[in-house]
Amino acid sequence: MKTFKGYIKEASGFPTGPVGENPNNLAGEVTNTLGSDVFNPDNLKRINAIIGAIANMEYILPEHAIARLRGSLDKINLTFPKVPTMEGSSGSFELPLTLFGGRYGKTGTEAPDEITNDDGISHMVEGGLSLKLRYEMMPNNNSCKIFAKIESLCTRR
Repeated sequence: MKTFKGYIKEASGFPTGPVGENPNNLAGEVTNTLGSDVFNPDNLKRINAIIGAIANMEYILPEHAIARLRGSLDKINLTFPKVPTMEGSSGSFELPLTLFGGRYGKTGTEAPDEITNDDGISHMVEGGLSLKLRYEMMPNNNSCKIFAKIESLCTRR
């Protein structure tokens, strides 16, 4: 008969073993590279998949979808300003993103009398990043569907 301690030891961790101990467990590899590294196109693709999954649901109030998006992006230190009022049956807008609240102060690259004040992204990604939101009000039950994607400002031009 197994002891309780033996059962716990056997059942602990992921099915493929704890993260970092088993090379077949890719969770550690994915989460170690994700973080707030939005400068890496592969990570930006993953982040877009996550926010796309959050946004691609029907919400009774569009503010609920925005709150979930804001919370998820806050976890990787990306923020966006207040969302304009969603009026009408559909619409879209773009919101600039900032990383860690932006940069303010001396970086050592500017003139002695200048101060850097930017979004924390545009020095690594030309033009910065924006959150593109599109919404549609569903006529059958008055719910709202949101579509979201992070895009580089320079790639759309």
